[in-house]
Amino acid sequence: MLFYADLHIHSKYSRATSKNCNLEELAIWSQKKGLSVISTGDFTHPAWFEEIKEKLIPAGNGVFRLRPDIEKNILKSNSPVYFILSVEISTIYKKGDKTRKVHHVVFSPDIDSAQNFRQKLAAIGNINSDGRPILGLDSRNLLETVLESGEGSYIIPAHIWTPWFSVLGSKSGFDSIDECYEDLAEHIFAVETGLSSDPEMNWHVSSLDKYRLVSNSDAHSPSKLAREATVFDTEPDYFGMMNALKTGDGYVGTVEFFPEEGKYHDDGHRKCNICLTPSETKKLNGICPVCGKPLTIGVANRVYELSDRKGDVTPPPTAGKVISLVPLPEILSEIMQVGPSSKSVIAEYENLINKLGPELSILTSVPVEEIEKVHSPILAEGISRLRKGQVIRQSGYDGEYGIIKLFNEDEIVKKKLR
Repeated sequence: MLFYADLHIHSKYSRATSKNCNLEELAIWSQKKGLSVISTGDFTHPAWFEEIKEKLIPAGNGVFRLRPDIEKNILKSNSPVYFILSVEISTIYKKGDKTRKVHHVVFSPDIDSAQNFRQKLAAIGNINSDGRPILGLDSRNLLETVLESGEGSYIIPAHIWTPWFSVLGSKSGFDSIDECYEDLAEHIFAVETGLSSDPEMNWHVSSLDKYRLVSNSDAHSPSKLAREATVFDTEPDYFGMMNALKTGDGYVGTVEFFPEEGKYHDDGHRKCNICLTPSETKKLNGICPVCGKPLTIGVANRVYELSDRKGDVTPPPTAGKVISLVPLPEILSEIMQVGPSSKSVIAEYENLINKLGPELSILTSVPVEEIEKVHSPILAEGISRLRKGQVIRQSGYDGEYGIIKLFNEDEIVKKKLR
């Protein structure tokens, strides 16, 4: 069975998240997006863990679904939305000559394993204040704790290139996965590329060849689900997906942001309004030309620094198919020239998914003739360009999201006047 999964999200109990990040809204938006499996996120948080136990029921093989009385009242399709237990953990600790700040996504196959893990972490640090707990724990020791919590539990290093909080980040990471997890590194079999990189960028680093590359939304609100996702062709259950990531059997590939849209793709200083490519940064010796302080080194630069393959690269045997997309609300926003969260964009979005099906299908497979019939020639043309990768890119940097466009400004004006 071919399906989309989003395995890194957050609940309303994480910092800077929407109050609507509850299980019901996450399920509703999963159907709108076209996701079959999502993670719960944040299961170490006491209130969220109780909500998980109250509202979700086991559906076999490590996945859960909403209780029938909840599900029938909120979901339009007969296709269920499955949940797996996960949580992002932030570890901050001193190692060697640096303070390390690494984020990890932890997965558990059942409530007992999740509870074992929660109890072990509670003895180490505070898991009550944030859905993404911050612990002064070595990454290697966190992995050991995960493995001891229950058979089938595992870690995927999160958004591995983000400058400030990742295993390979320029500010506080390591130069390899092995260096981070030491003697337990063999238990890492997949890594998350993050919004600011895509698989092709990762193929330049041969030490990553042995890992399956996954992509997830890291959503802080339900509407941001599936901005990135992982594609499987297996049974939509915990162990089927885990085996696919370990062996490649049933792993199809990923749905990606264009990496330039990620907020750490290029180098720069947001306060100084300076965005630079790696070559420009090198000419400036890494110093901001406005304030004279060190620049925030982005993902493209960090990948280049660790790469041992230059130019065009051949995908490694572990590689999957790659589809780069722009979220449908952003496309509508560009065409309508209003914000992606505006009432008019939301109305058009709901109209489209009600008539044509989930967002991921509209972006990837619904015939453009059908899109034109339901909406407009300009949207049909925009999605046609998207599928061909014909986009205009403005890179993000130092926490500022980039911009991906499908039309030049004058094109939109002319097309609206037709």
